[in-house]
Amino acid sequence: MTARVLDGEIIVSRLDDARAYDGVRTRRILAFCIDYLIIGLLMIPFAIVIFFLGILTLGLGWALFGILFPLVALVYVWTTLGGPNQATTGMRIMGIRLDRLDGRPTDGLLAVVHSVLFWAGNVVLTPLILLVTLFSDRKRTLHDLLLGTVVSRSDR
Repeated sequence: MTARVLDGEIIVSRLDDARAYDGVRTRRILAFCIDYLIIGLLMIPFAIVIFFLGILTLGLGWALFGILFPLVALVYVWTTLGGPNQATTGMRIMGIRLDRLDGRPTDGLLAVVHSVLFWAGNVVLTPLILLVTLFSDRKRTLHDLLLGTVVSRSDR
């Protein structure tokens, strides 16, 4: 348990309270599903633009379809998870947020690296990503452990 002394008073971080992690695993999975749906909906207008760009460039623009999903997803994560709320839209709906253990706010670069490590980990170690949460402190995933982050309830 980490605590700071400020003006002679002991301040305990909200991240040290076990209640901040109640139901986080389930909320995190549901938030992922919501975010996946949102990213899918955001792809529609960009796909329309790429379609017409492909017509104008005699088919060359259609090559952008190959990077459409990663590009939209990374911009979405950069702006939401790396923003002031430190949570994607799905995470905000589910009442959770990403916190750094050193107390600094989550920035866009950390948010993107967190997301890329999640996807890379799923490609290589699919079941291990969620199994780690059963044994780690604060229900942290493998990429949380690597980056020094934790997902906690925002309402506690």
